Amino acid sequence: MKRSFIDSGYLPPETSSRLVYSGGRLDRFSEERNENCIADALADPSTRLIGMARGRALVRLGEEKTDLLFTREELAPFQPKMQQTILLGEEEGAHRLAVPLNINPDEEGFALPEPFKAIDFRSLAFQSLLSHSEFGLVAYAGSLLAWHATNRFCARCGNPSELREGGAKRVCSSCGKEHFPRTDPVVIMLTVSGDKCLLGRSHHFPPGMYSALAGFVEPGETMESAVRRETFEESGIRVGKVSYHATQPWPFPHSLMIGCYGEALEDTIVKDEQELDDCRWFARAEILAILAGEGEKNEDGTDKIFLPPRMAIASCLVNDWAKGHVTI
Repeated sequence: MKRSFIDSGYLPPETSSRLVYSGGRLDRFSEERNENCIADALADPSTRLIGMARGRALVRLGEEKTDLLFTREELAPFQPKMQQTILLGEEEGAHRLAVPLNINPDEEGFALPEPFKAIDFRSLAFQSLLSHSEFGLVAYAGSLLAWHATNRFCARCGNPSELREGGAKRVCSSCGKEHFPRTDPVVIMLTVSGDKCLLGRSHHFPPGMYSALAGFVEPGETMESAVRRETFEESGIRVGKVSYHATQPWPFPHSLMIGCYGEALEDTIVKDEQELDDCRWFARAEILAILAGEGEKNEDGTDKIFLPPRMAIASCLVNDWAKGHVTI
């Protein structure tokens, strides 16, 4: 029997493990695969597949449970592209595969037979339709399928590349260049000055929503440098001390959110007009009132200011700071 890194006897209570999409309990065994791994997995009756289409996961809704994993026969009516199947790994000794479906949920008039639905990853999380470990599977499968879909051609010579070793890599059919799945690192940071924190509003946010600032880590940059650069570029605030808090896989399409806190060295905001609609300091008491649903209200009774949903790492950063669970 293969030894598992998961069966270590102790898993510390990491902040990251609380977050949606972070519950993966899968042995990937990427280094032990060969070109027969997909066929071998499909021949095993315990194998289960995840079907995905255009950023949505196929599920079967039940009164007590939502099914995410299916047999090959159960997926057949939904036109799985079996030649693009990828091996995710093993969970409790059973293979887990992901396969894109040849359906278009965005097409006008599209409908699936009841009780099947194609639901986007955010809606799955908002509605808490899956278990914590299943959300980890969704993040992994969605990110990996998205990477393969956008890397069908060799970045060196431009010729088609082929899926190899169950999706652990792609190989150019012409020059032989190997390409491996990539994750895009993003820093998301709550900058703090005494008893207040810095939040911003992107132009595409719904009215009233504020969140932590964020940005991609650039080549040759440390996490700490990225926090300082992005905070300064978006708000004009210089940051000194930077501390790490948690990470969250983010399958939109294949990022890793690196949650941090930053210590502000100044208070005067000069926001980037192109990036932000607004940027301001919030007192801890104001944040606690918003979290408790006791903030200012609009005439229709809705919150005048609200924070990202609990599924987002930004919510974790704000909550843990406001409630005194972290030291900056």
